[in-house]
Amino acid sequence: MSTETDPVASPGQAPALEVERLTVSYSSRPVLWDVDARIPAGRLAAVVGPNGAGKSTLLKAVVGLQGVDTGRITVEGFPASSALDRIAYVPQRDEVDWDFPITVEEVVEMGRYRSTGWIRRLRAEDRDIVADSIDRVGMTPFRKRQIGELSGGQRQRVFIARALSQQAPVMLLDEPFAGVDARTESALLDLLAGFRDEGRTVIVVHHDIATVRARFDWALLLNVRTVACGPVAESLSDRNLRRAYGGVSGEGDPEGATWIG
Repeated sequence: MSTETDPVASPGQAPALEVERLTVSYSSRPVLWDVDARIPAGRLAAVVGPNGAGKSTLLKAVVGLQGVDTGRITVEGFPASSALDRIAYVPQRDEVDWDFPITVEEVVEMGRYRSTGWIRRLRAEDRDIVADSIDRVGMTPFRKRQIGELSGGQRQRVFIARALSQQAPVMLLDEPFAGVDARTESALLDLLAGFRDEGRTVIVVHHDIATVRARFDWALLLNVRTVACGPVAESLSDRNLRRAYGGVSGEGDPEGATWIG
């Protein structure tokens, strides 16, 4: 007999994230409707779609920040509710209080709280993990700086470091490139690709189709329902993009392109 903590499938064979017939609504209005998606382990995956498609809602449902009406979410074969230690989540920038008096180092230390508890002090091992995570995103010279003093790109690096310090196999990032310049975005993408190459699964809400086609290897195309999910070349075909966005001309971000239909 299965229990809540039993794997739905063998973790060695299960996808990193699987969503089955997921429906989420706000005040009786569906924002996700009967969504199915499967993202294999070890992918750099994008979640794309027009504004209001439910991209951010999907990530919040995975980590338990948004209730669901119906459906099932599994992470590495386990129910998401019992697999939160397998997920590191980076929220949108506007969901963070940048005026809160906390340093870069203290933010990244928060990534260790799941293993140490909120009261216990960090062990030497935890401090090493925190220091290494800060170093990997290039923020060691700023580790004692208040987060409110940082640039947009630096702030994103700090929250990626916090996610990295959790040592979770699945990373979810909600629009991590919002408000950063092209050079910073490219550098952050290099970081995320490196995490993928180490065996992690990195799932990113993103808007720019050209970037997704060039840098990602898997994509979930949403517009309240699943339009397509699979390798980028297949899921982001011109036909599927027309189904999701209605009809646009030109490459790049359909939200900023010229509407033709």
